[in-house]
Amino acid sequence: MAGQVLVFQVALVVLLVTCAVIALVLQSERDTSAEARHRSTAVAQTFAHSPGVLAALETPDPSKILQPLTEAARRAAGVDFIVVMNTEGIRYTHPLPDRIGKRFVGEIGPSLAGKVYVESVNGPLGREVQATVPIKNTDDQVVALVSAGMKVKNVESQVDRQLPIILGAGAAALALSTGVTALVGRRLRRQTHSLAPDEMTLMYEHHDTVLHSVREGVLIVSPDGRLMLANDEARRLLELPPDVEGRLVPELPGLDPDTKELLVSGREATDEVHLSGERLLAINQRPTDRDGGPKGTVVTLRDSTELQAVTGRAEVARERLRLLYDAGLRVGTTLDVLRTADELARVPIPRFADFVTVDLADAVLHGEEPAPTAADMRRAAVCGIRDDHPLSEQGRLFAYQPATPQARGYGSGRSQLVSNLPSATSWRVQDPDRAKAIIDYGIHSLITAPIQARGVVLGMANFWRGHHHESFDEEDLSLAEELVARAAISIDNARRYTREHAMAVTLQRSLLPQAMPEQNALDIAYRYLPAQSGVGGDWFDVIPLPGSRVALAVGDVVGHGLHAAATMGRLRTAVHNFSALDLPPDELLGHLDDLVGRIDQNEAAESAAGVVGATCLYGIYDPVTRRYVMARAGHLAPALVRPDGTVTFPDVPAGPPLGVGGMPFQTAELCLEEGTQLVLYTDGLIEDRRRDLDVGMELLRDALTGHPQRPPEETCKYVLDSLLPERPKDDVALLVARTRQLPADRIADWDVQPDPAAVAGMRDAVSDKLEAWGLSELGFTMELILSELITNAIRYGAEPIHVRLIRDRALTCEVSDGSSTSPHLRYAATTDEGGRGLFLVSQMAERWGTRYTPQGKVIWAEQALPEIVEEPVPVATAAKADR
Repeated sequence: MAGQVLVFQVALVVLLVTCAVIALVLQSERDTSAEARHRSTAVAQTFAHSPGVLAALETPDPSKILQPLTEAARRAAGVDFIVVMNTEGIRYTHPLPDRIGKRFVGEIGPSLAGKVYVESVNGPLGREVQATVPIKNTDDQVVALVSAGMKVKNVESQVDRQLPIILGAGAAALALSTGVTALVGRRLRRQTHSLAPDEMTLMYEHHDTVLHSVREGVLIVSPDGRLMLANDEARRLLELPPDVEGRLVPELPGLDPDTKELLVSGREATDEVHLSGERLLAINQRPTDRDGGPKGTVVTLRDSTELQAVTGRAEVARERLRLLYDAGLRVGTTLDVLRTADELARVPIPRFADFVTVDLADAVLHGEEPAPTAADMRRAAVCGIRDDHPLSEQGRLFAYQPATPQARGYGSGRSQLVSNLPSATSWRVQDPDRAKAIIDYGIHSLITAPIQARGVVLGMANFWRGHHHESFDEEDLSLAEELVARAAISIDNARRYTREHAMAVTLQRSLLPQAMPEQNALDIAYRYLPAQSGVGGDWFDVIPLPGSRVALAVGDVVGHGLHAAATMGRLRTAVHNFSALDLPPDELLGHLDDLVGRIDQNEAAESAAGVVGATCLYGIYDPVTRRYVMARAGHLAPALVRPDGTVTFPDVPAGPPLGVGGMPFQTAELCLEEGTQLVLYTDGLIEDRRRDLDVGMELLRDALTGHPQRPPEETCKYVLDSLLPERPKDDVALLVARTRQLPADRIADWDVQPDPAAVAGMRDAVSDKLEAWGLSELGFTMELILSELITNAIRYGAEPIHVRLIRDRALTCEVSDGSSTSPHLRYAATTDEGGRGLFLVSQMAERWGTRYTPQGKVIWAEQALPEIVEEPVPVATAAKADR
């Protein structure tokens, strides 16, 4: 249709342009002739009356004068010729000079009679329009003639001016019509989807066929609530009369009021279920003007009576799958048996049961294997929609009677269903009074399912229903079994973890110090807290050394479990052995580093699982000099609480962790005031995922600052309360030691000259000092020991030689010299003159040994004090850790 309109418009435009051109040509020919006549007449008359023309005609040669004048006037007037002639028609002038003197071509009679005569002739210049005018003298006699003319083609044609306008207007009209036709065609193609007429006819036929054949009702409602269209299925579903189209919806008979309200409202609806007789109709309604269409609504109707029943069953199945999915996510989030049992009890409420109780064998709660019968059960969890239920409380221990469903399920490993509790009697034998209370409360149905893992029954899960649910059936029984089966694995994993955790904790506690050793150099308190997620490798130790000195050690083996605890025990034993050699801290850590390296290599070769890493801080405090010498291997620096309440973290050179090797360890020496608190700890105290290490250090500083007189026991408690969460992720070792200084009157020392004669003088001086201390009964033994040690120092050692007596929990004699050569104990033969001195010392002293200093060596020997002698310093009572 658009193409036909375009052809019609093109033909009309061409016709109009043609007519306009013909009219223009005719009009132009008429106007051109008139223009030529008027211009020729005007020029001829003007020249005939020009001054000087009559005078030129009276001269003997008029052409000589008039020829230039006529040519100038011709060019000025824009005509093709001006010819002056005599009364006989002989030319005096002409644009072509060879025509002068010849007869004029044209009619001159009228002009000789005194008239202006205009004519069209074929002259020498072509088709011309010429006007002939008489030239009269003063007596009004015609003495000559003037003719002026021009060719018609030289007159400016209107066609030349107006033809482009007409053609341009025609072209514009043609372009406009083409553009309009294109727009109309584009709109038609969009509305008809570029379908041809036959295709559109076919489409409408298909439309009617589909509309009335589809098994879904279709209605179209106008904005004023009038039914515009209803297909056959809609008429059937709504039982509409034949003449329904065009009627208002509220007037339609048989429609449900809610359905009428929906159709008239025009609101959007998706699968709304409405009643139509005995049918349930799913109604969808959408507006029709979303894409620029007419206002109104289109409604689809679908019979969902049978689908509703199927959907109900599918919804039940979907809800059960969702319950099992939630159980998989929410049960077993921890490795705690009671927590897992509580999660199992909470998941089914209220979707599956009103109340749930979980009973576990008492051995399971302690990580042990359950008993073969339900004779020792403990209620691990109770949960329900209300708290005033009559079910047994959590924590109660009881034995199920053999006739109860729980005992039968425990023994057989099969779930038990009691659909009607009021009519059943077997479950009442356990506790008749409580059973009556349960029935009176409204609980009417029970499923008891065994919690079974690896073929072993760990307990029973009981699901109770009241008035909020129907009685349990066989399908519910299978769901309960599936639910409990998923939770049983988590409970068994928690039980096994509890057992392993208890074993690891027991092992670790057996490897840690059970009590602090007796010593007078430090007041000590400690804490050890195992991690909730697993036993780690944190440890500490307090080791008395000769000369009233005390070694403090704290370390950490990376990792958790039995492997970390066992490795920690090996390291602690190694520290004790190396401390017995009286090694300085840097040398001790060097030997410990070699040991860890060998352990790591051996275990990696055997099981491909070496010691991931270990750290250690080791220091020795001397109460005589108040010197504290320490070194660390990858461990955190200790905190010092000075007597004025300030807290510092001394700059101790940080060595590499144990087992890395290749780098020497360095020591730091501090002089501590009496009453200074040394705080040694592991990283579990200050490190946390929620804060940086620096933040933890500042928190520790804040907890220690301003309390210099606080006892170490209170310091331990306050630090743990301030820094640790309720359930620490890592184990923690904390050791707090307040320094003491040995009084000066409990120490005596002398410089010894390298002369054997000085030995006698030293024996007398030592005897006097022991008598002053009330220890004269130890005089003979100490004199003998001192004589042998000084004699060896004089004979085999080097200057300077120094003797020091220390009275503490034992009487210690120390002889130092500038030689690093150490004497060795040996058995002397009968014929040997020497070699018996150290043997006598070892027999007379409680302990003896050698330690090396930067200046040489010290040989020491200890003797026990008599029990009747009062100790000079009260014995420090070691603080006990919270277990």
